[in-house]
Amino acid sequence: MDFGTADGGGGACGIIIGTKRMEALMADYIPSPIGWVRDQVELYERTNGAEGNTLRDTGMPVIVVTNTGNQTGAVRKTPLMRVKDGDNYVLVGSMGGAPKNPVWVYNLRSNPDVEIRDKDQVQAMHVREVEDAQERSRLWSLAVEAFPPYAEYQKKTSRTIPVFLAEPA
Repeated sequence: MDFGTADGGGGACGIIIGTKRMEALMADYIPSPIGWVRDQVELYERTNGAEGNTLRDTGMPVIVVTNTGNQTGAVRKTPLMRVKDGDNYVLVGSMGGAPKNPVWVYNLRSNPDVEIRDKDQVQAMHVREVEDAQERSRLWSLAVEAFPPYAEYQKKTSRTIPVFLAEPA
């Protein structure tokens, strides 16, 4: 599962000078507007991953992906299901099978350098969207094995759920 928070929270942060847009919050962190997501990220980071490291009360592990907003340039943090492929992480843009991609998908497409926090381990990573059908199928199987609801989410939507591979930078 992923939590599609809007990049920019309350809208774009910037001022207009002539024809150029100056970003006021280029490297500032904008927490999720979704309360429980914001609280989970804060708990996860405050306890160095000792708490808040599962999807609510399911016991299923999550990671926190720190990325750059595609419109604001601000720091965004998104908890996603923990799906490993060796040293890599598989990131699934399911948004519960909603008709639209979560906003973080567009963030990763624009800014593929991320940081992944897996409990107390924090690592710089580079993501790429998986386009190759064979590779996507293999990674999708790993994702469904780690979080079975992904299969139902794909049935609920007409869009192809994006799959990204995060590799050590």
